[in-house]
Amino acid sequence: MRCLRVFLVAARLLCAMPARAAEYQAPAWLPGGDLQTVYPYFFAPVPKVDYRRERWELPDGDFLDLDWVGEVADAPLVVLFHGLEGNSRGFYALVLMNAVKQCGWRGVVVHFRGCSGEPNRLPRAYFAGDSAEIDYILKRLKQNNGHAALYATGVSLGGNALLKWLGEEGENATAVINRAAAISAPVDLTSTGHNLDKGFNRYTYTAKFLSTLKQTALQKLDAYPALYERKKVEAISSLYEFDDLVTAPLHGYKGADDYWRRASSKPGLIHVRVSTLLINARNDPFMPGSALPRADEVSSAITLDFPAQGGHVGFLEGPFPGNVNWLPQRVLGFFENGQ
Repeated sequence: MRCLRVFLVAARLLCAMPARAAEYQAPAWLPGGDLQTVYPYFFAPVPKVDYRRERWELPDGDFLDLDWVGEVADAPLVVLFHGLEGNSRGFYALVLMNAVKQCGWRGVVVHFRGCSGEPNRLPRAYFAGDSAEIDYILKRLKQNNGHAALYATGVSLGGNALLKWLGEEGENATAVINRAAAISAPVDLTSTGHNLDKGFNRYTYTAKFLSTLKQTALQKLDAYPALYERKKVEAISSLYEFDDLVTAPLHGYKGADDYWRRASSKPGLIHVRVSTLLINARNDPFMPGSALPRADEVSSAITLDFPAQGGHVGFLEGPFPGNVNWLPQRVLGFFENGQ
């Protein structure tokens, strides 16, 4: 036990995590929310991370795949819920999990159903308001990891789902996790959905999402031919149409409008009791800055960090070619020190 304590202390010294990352400043050579979103996704230098994969069989007959880093059993555990069509190989996952490992902590990227490289078994998939899935995952991790600190991070869609769970659970969530962070979470899905279906966004970000979402939906028809009409799925050209035809009815909603309204986490932020960090750039091309929650719309447990720039899960900094170290520093610093 003494050796373990010595190891953890040494790891924390090597990590040298600041009490709080400096206020985010976008590099002058990367102007605008779109470039700040796209450049890190395609070009940011990222570390190599070796994961250990674990499969959870679920009570409903489906499965989840989890990718782990870190070895010390009693070290703090950072859970990451990825964004729409994301996985553990996304740049933000690699950078965060590498930082977690360098600190001597443990990390796990939880793949939502169908996102780990293998189709899930059931007609249902994953969606932005799936707080029941978040509840099952976090409580199972808590049960399996003893007294170690448990921190939850959600990015984009995963951030909204995490925040929705935090709002619904209120004080009960404090018995499960120690702190939480949500990055570029579309807390107002109606505003986000309509914004992504307009102009430049529709033919870039939305087109990319739909290329894989539609493919997965069509593959489902091989096993479940009565789910929806193939020709209607093939004709989809907007997120609204996809959520109206596929996401909403598969997950108990009347349509896209009902789904976007009821799955949004924003109305429940006033009920959050776990110390939580919200990071959203005001120039995020996905969700307009006007839709971000005001201080009077969130509980005192929530810290709002809304820099003017950063894009959607971008937050690149430094001289060309830049780095994406600010996010892990900000998130892990908050987990370590609550600031």
